[in-house]
Amino acid sequence: MAVLVVVVVVVLLWLVTGVRVVQQYERGVVFRLGRVRGQVREPGLTMLVPVLDRMRKVNVQVVTMPVPAQEGITKDNVSVSVDAVLYFRVVEPIKATVDVQNYGFAMLQVAQTSLRSIIGKSELDDLLSGRENLHQGLEVMLESPAAGWGVHIDRVEIKDVSLPDSMKRSMARQAEADRERRARIITADGEFQAAAKLAEAAGKMAETPAAMQLRMLQTVVEVAAEKNSTLVLPFPVELLRFFEASTARLTGAPAAAAPSVPPQATDADASADAEHS
Repeated sequence: MAVLVVVVVVVLLWLVTGVRVVQQYERGVVFRLGRVRGQVREPGLTMLVPVLDRMRKVNVQVVTMPVPAQEGITKDNVSVSVDAVLYFRVVEPIKATVDVQNYGFAMLQVAQTSLRSIIGKSELDDLLSGRENLHQGLEVMLESPAAGWGVHIDRVEIKDVSLPDSMKRSMARQAEADRERRARIITADGEFQAAAKLAEAAGKMAETPAAMQLRMLQTVVEVAAEKNSTLVLPFPVELLRFFEASTARLTGAPAAAAPSVPPQATDADASADAEHS
C-alpha cells in the first residue's frame, strides 16, 4: 500500500512539472528532443511531457523600437541626422524562434540600414514636409526581411530631423526674406487701394468746390485740436466772391467786377513811342 502511494505521488509530481500556463499576449513553441513539436500552444493551460519537452514563450504584442539617429547626406547634398521609431509584432512564433536568433536585434539593424538608404534617396524638403511617402518607402524596405522572420511591420515613422547650424541659419534668413517680401506686397497693395480711393475722392470734390472748402475747414479743426502747432493758411478767393455775391444780393448793388489786367505793351507800341520822342 505504501509503495502504491509513493508511485501515485511521483506520478502526480511528474504531471505537475509538465503543466505550463501561456498568457494571453504570448504563444508557446514546444521543442521535443530539440525538434519543434506540433502546433503553437495557444493562451491558457497546456501540458508538456516532463524531461522530453521544453517550451519557449514568444511575445506577440506590438513592440515599439526606437531607431537611433543615422547621419547621412541627402540627394541635394545636405548633411542631416535622422532618427525613427518602428512598430512591429510577431505573427509566426515558430519562424521568429527558429529562423532568426534574435528577431528584435535583427529588425533594429535592418531599420538602421533602411533609414540610411532612404536619407540618400530623398531631398531635404521631403524629410521636412513629405514624410508620408518616406514612411511608406521604409515600410516596404522592411517588409521583405521581416516576413521571413515571422514579423509584421505595423508602421515606421521618422521622428526627428537634425540639421547643421549653418543650414538652420540659412533657412531662417530665407524665411525672413520671404516674410519681408509678403509684407512689402501687402503694403504696396494697401497704398495702391488708398491712392485709388483718394483719386476718386478728388474727382468728387472737383465737381463740387464747396466740398473742397468744407474739407479744408475740417482739416483746420483737426490740426487746431492738437494745440501744439501754428497753422498759416491762405484766405480762399472763392470765399471772398461768396461774401461779395451775398452782400450784393442784400444791398441790391451789382457785384464788383474782377480787376482788369492792363494789356502788356507790344514791340510795335514801343517803336511808336520812340519816334514821337
